[in-house]
Amino acid sequence: MKEISKIATAALPLMLMGSSVFSQSLDDAKKAIDAEQYQKAKSMLKNLTQTQADKDENYFYLGWVYILQDYPDSAKAVFTQGIAKNAKSALNYAGLGAVARLEKNATGATTNFNQAISLAGKNSTPYLYVGEAYLLDPADAKAAADVLAKGKAVNAKDAALLVELGNANRLLVKSSEALANYQEALTVDAKAASAIVAKGVLWRYANNFEQSETEYKAALAINPNYGPAYREWAETDLRWAFNDPKMASVKVKEGVENYKKYLSLTDRSAESRMRYADFLLAAGDYPTLQAEVAELEKLPGANTNLKIYRYKAYANFENKNYQAALDGMQKFMAEAGEKRIIPRDYLYLGRTQIALGNDSTGINTLRKAIELDTTQTAVYAEIAKAFYQKKKYVEAGDAYNMFTQKGGRDVKLTDYFYEGLSYYFGYDAKKPEADSVLAKADSAFSYIIQKTATQPFADAYLYRARVNELKEKDRNNISGFAKPFYEKYIEVVNAKGAPDDKSKKGLAESYIYLGNYAAYKEKDNAKATENFAKAKELDPTNKQVISFFSKKGGASGK
Repeated sequence: MKEISKIATAALPLMLMGSSVFSQSLDDAKKAIDAEQYQKAKSMLKNLTQTQADKDENYFYLGWVYILQDYPDSAKAVFTQGIAKNAKSALNYAGLGAVARLEKNATGATTNFNQAISLAGKNSTPYLYVGEAYLLDPADAKAAADVLAKGKAVNAKDAALLVELGNANRLLVKSSEALANYQEALTVDAKAASAIVAKGVLWRYANNFEQSETEYKAALAINPNYGPAYREWAETDLRWAFNDPKMASVKVKEGVENYKKYLSLTDRSAESRMRYADFLLAAGDYPTLQAEVAELEKLPGANTNLKIYRYKAYANFENKNYQAALDGMQKFMAEAGEKRIIPRDYLYLGRTQIALGNDSTGINTLRKAIELDTTQTAVYAEIAKAFYQKKKYVEAGDAYNMFTQKGGRDVKLTDYFYEGLSYYFGYDAKKPEADSVLAKADSAFSYIIQKTATQPFADAYLYRARVNELKEKDRNNISGFAKPFYEKYIEVVNAKGAPDDKSKKGLAESYIYLGNYAAYKEKDNAKATENFAKAKELDPTNKQVISFFSKKGGASGK
């Protein structure tokens, strides 16, 4: 018995040492996750699930890395293992809720989140991760803020939770509350680099770029290897470039360099490089994005990260490599499944199909993009353009009308002009909707005329005249619907000085109409001759001009 006792006594320090190693290793894994060193964290956590297989926390954090790397299926499997180890694992239920959200399963998400909170007790960490799960979609910032506030009530000293609460408030445009949350986090932990970086992001969205940079430098002074500071600095450079054209070139270049520093401090895994791809996409640097995607495709296991093929499609489309774009998008959409497809994917697929000549298919795909995201009103303009190019004018007019009605600040007067043109060219007197089509064309041109009263748009008058001329049913009993618009067109063009060749054609058309009006309506031969003479000076080969003067023996036109 003594020997057994000695062995047990000797083993006790080893057991305690093992516990300490485990605690430190899990803590190191968390730090690696915070630093976005996901491969490093994943390796540690996989080891922990083997060496400390009964600890449900290990499974949760491993699953959370999979969430962050966009592998929801792997995450779900690991969270399920965690619950098998501990049926009351609040964290793993929070993880399953996050997976359900990524799968667009609202009911499943709510059920798992409720279970996580009910099991949390006085532990604020499950609240933190339910909040982070909501923040996977920034549109759900209010739900995130609500659950994080409840977590704060449980533990007001949870620095990580306070930072996430600040992030939720920032997304809700509650800047003062967000800043207060970050300061609270720093009161708890003065060296919380994530809180300092979060302050930098807050200043970025206030367009105070200098203060934003100051925060990133402060975070790096505490931890020179904190990669997220360089990533957010790069994002700030990009926003700075977009907001200040004079700084654009310098800041985009600086942003790329900061992003490279971020990559050097992470594990340069496919997932980290995908974040770089995100940056290049936002920067609109499609040649570099295409090159980066080509390198990512060569990495072992590239097929497991399908976002590579999404970006392959985006980059190749923008670089006019349409077949490669189609190949990339078809692979992504076929393997990712409907739940992971976003409206932008349908947008690029539709554009690519149209570019390859599959207009009908492409238009239907663009419509799918609008169905999924009704805020993408500019897509109506793309649909309209595709219809217009295929000479499906009434359909084009309808699409332009949807855009002019719903597009808000993106709508320009040229969009109304093309709406009018589409209906004008789509007019067919034999069809029952002919009068309606003309009315829509007239309305579009009328709108332009109203909006350009101080700086008249000549072609709007010309086309409104043409539309109204089509309303005439009997030339021998002309009503003169088009007369005021042709007269105004002449006035506007002549006020600009000597007309160009295009304007000469429009002027000749206007004088011919006025000549016919004088001849057939007013029965004023002299006035008719005067107008046709002006038309002849502008367009001597015009058939109507030649016909008019041939009937008069040619003398009147000299």
